[in-house]
Amino acid sequence: MLRFLAWLFGTLFLLVLVVVGGLYVAYQHFVGPGPSRASITVVIPRGSHLGSIGDRLERAGVVANGQIFAIGTRVLGNGRPLQAGEYEFAGGSSPREVMQQMIEGRTVKRRLTIPEGLTVSEIVDLVHQAEGLDGDLPDITKLPEGSLLPETYFYSWGDSRSGVVERMQGAMEKMLAELWADRAAKLPLATPLDAVTLASIVEKETAVPDERPRVAAVFYNRLARGMKLQSDPTVIFALTEGKAPLGRPLAHADLDIASPYNTYVAAGLPPGPIANPGRASLLAVLHPLTTQELYFVADGSGGHAFAATLDEHNRNVAKWRKLNPP
Repeated sequence: MLRFLAWLFGTLFLLVLVVVGGLYVAYQHFVGPGPSRASITVVIPRGSHLGSIGDRLERAGVVANGQIFAIGTRVLGNGRPLQAGEYEFAGGSSPREVMQQMIEGRTVKRRLTIPEGLTVSEIVDLVHQAEGLDGDLPDITKLPEGSLLPETYFYSWGDSRSGVVERMQGAMEKMLAELWADRAAKLPLATPLDAVTLASIVEKETAVPDERPRVAAVFYNRLARGMKLQSDPTVIFALTEGKAPLGRPLAHADLDIASPYNTYVAAGLPPGPIANPGRASLLAVLHPLTTQELYFVADGSGGHAFAATLDEHNRNVAKWRKLNPP
């Protein structure tokens, strides 16, 4: 009997040693460096359970054993869930470090840059093409032209397309309210929408930052004298309705198109914006230069030649035509 008890206790002791040793090895595996030698990007879909996450990490080479990762997370994760998303795990990350990164949701931050001067249709197309975004786009007919702010937006894998567009709308509303409240005195603008409308024309007329307040001044001077704005970009918008590029040079006959957006025919500002202007163009419109200039034409170097009289303007046009013969 004593011999049996000794054998039993010895066996139990060995079992305890094996279990403790196994747990120690597993723990060391969980806190020790992972198998990867370079960073690895993995997408964890929404709704993934812990076991499938461990399998996915093992297949990607982030952890050596998905089951140990899952067990270690259950034991050491304090019941905190792992967040879905796109992750970039540094080379050699331990399973514990991987777990912590996923608990905190430190996902890859993607970026979507919206250039100034695009129409709503063009911006929505960029959102549609952005990799990693999910869900349907908002109804484009319910997105007014000029309502989206061009800038760089950061997002995570799985974010909704409609959510990104809503952020663009909110950013424009916030910025416009701030700039409108600080506008220069005595501007002939009745509403913030007027500012966006004129800024969209300035945006399409010049890509030279220093020229924008000067271009804005030309349009203000023309409005003050009852002159039509005569802006080619407004004619292009009248022809395309902002749905696609014109795809050809503007013809002289186009200047006669019957449209409230054709500023060669219609006086004053068009009914609304022709594109989505950026902050710089809005600032230019709300803080224009003070000049006597009424005309501008391309100077052949990427900028424009400005003039206060028609004779001077005609000379600038002649110079441009000499540089750009038909």
